[in-house]
Amino acid sequence: MRYLWALCWLAGAALLLTLGAVDYLAGTIRDDPLGVIQLGSGMLAGLVALAGPGLGPVTLPVVALLPAMTTFAATVLTAGTADRRAPFAFTATVALCWLIALVAWRGRTALAAVTVPVLAAAVVLQPILPRSSDLNVIAALALSLLLVVSIAAGLAARLVGISRERQAAAIRLAQRAEFARDLHDYVGHHVTGIVLLAQGARAMAEKKPELVLPALERIEQAGTEAMATMRRMVGLLRDADAGTDFSPPATIADVERLVTEFGPSATLSLDGEFDGLPAELQSTVHRVVMEALTNVRKHSDAAREVRVEISRSGEWVRVLVADDGRARHAGRGGFGLRGLGERVAAVGGSIKAGPGAAGGWVVEASLPVGGN
Repeated sequence: MRYLWALCWLAGAALLLTLGAVDYLAGTIRDDPLGVIQLGSGMLAGLVALAGPGLGPVTLPVVALLPAMTTFAATVLTAGTADRRAPFAFTATVALCWLIALVAWRGRTALAAVTVPVLAAAVVLQPILPRSSDLNVIAALALSLLLVVSIAAGLAARLVGISRERQAAAIRLAQRAEFARDLHDYVGHHVTGIVLLAQGARAMAEKKPELVLPALERIEQAGTEAMATMRRMVGLLRDADAGTDFSPPATIADVERLVTEFGPSATLSLDGEFDGLPAELQSTVHRVVMEALTNVRKHSDAAREVRVEISRSGEWVRVLVADDGRARHAGRGGFGLRGLGERVAAVGGSIKAGPGAAGGWVVEASLPVGGN
C-alpha cells in the first residue's frame, strides 16, 4: 500500500509540474506584484495538495484554508486593478479541486463543512469577480461543474469508508456472538461432565472408595480442558494480533473422543466417506454432537443407550443423536439448541429436536456438503 501511495504522489507531482509549465507557456501568471501573489498561491496550493494525503482529519481542513485564502486574496486584488484581468491559473485550480475532494473524503465533518465552501468559492470567483463577461461566466460554470465532480468524488469515498467500517463492525459483532455460542457449547459440555463425575464420585465414596480416585482424575482432566477452551475463546473475543495462537477447528474425527468421554452408554456409527469435507461442515457436525450429548447429560433421566450416527449420502451429511431416557423438563430447547440452529442454518442445513417415536429424545441435522 505504501508503494501505491508513493506512485500516486509522484503522479500528482508530475501533473502539477506539467500544469505549471502550461501556466508559464500560456502566460496566465503576469510579471508584476499580482503575478508574484498568484505564483505563491499556486505553489502553496500544490504543496498542500501533495502533502494532503499524509495530514490528519483535523489538520487537513485547517491547512487547506491557506491556499484558498491566498487565491481569494489574489482574486480580490486583481479586481481592484485597472485591467481587471481574471487571475486564473491551471495549477492552483487543479490543486484546489483536489483539496476539495480530499477534505470531503478525509476531513472532520464539522471542519469540512466550512473548508469545502471556502475552497469552492476561491475557485469559482477567479474568472467572474474581476470582470463579469459572458466568457467568464461560462468559465465559472465550467469550474462549478468541476467542483461538483470533486465534491461528489470525495463524498463517495467517505461513504465507502463508512460502509466498510460498518461492515467490519457487523462482522466483529457476528464473530463475537459466534464465539459466545462456542463458549457456551464447549465449556458447558466440560462443566456438565465435571458436575456428573463429582456426583458419581460422591455416590461411590461409601460403597466403592477405590473408584473415587479415577473419578477425581477424570474431573481434573475435564477441568483442565475446560480452562484451556475458555482461554482460547476469551483470546478470540479480544482483538486478535499476529501472535495469537488459534487452535484448529474440530473435525468429524474428534466426535469419537466426545462419545468416549460421555461413557459406555454412548455408541458411534460412521457411514460413508468424510475425507475432504469443508472445515466449517465438519466443525458443525462436531458441534451438533457435542450439544446433543450435553443436553442428554443435563435433561435426560435413566438414559441407558445413546446412539450417535453420522452418515453421508451424496451431497448431504446426516447427524442423529438419540437417547432412550426420560426428559426432566417439558422441553430441551435452551440457548444451546437455539444457537446450534443458527450455526446449522449458516451452512445451509436444517436441524430438528424432539421426542422420539419410541421414547427418549432425538436430535437430527441435515447438512449440505456444498453449503447450498
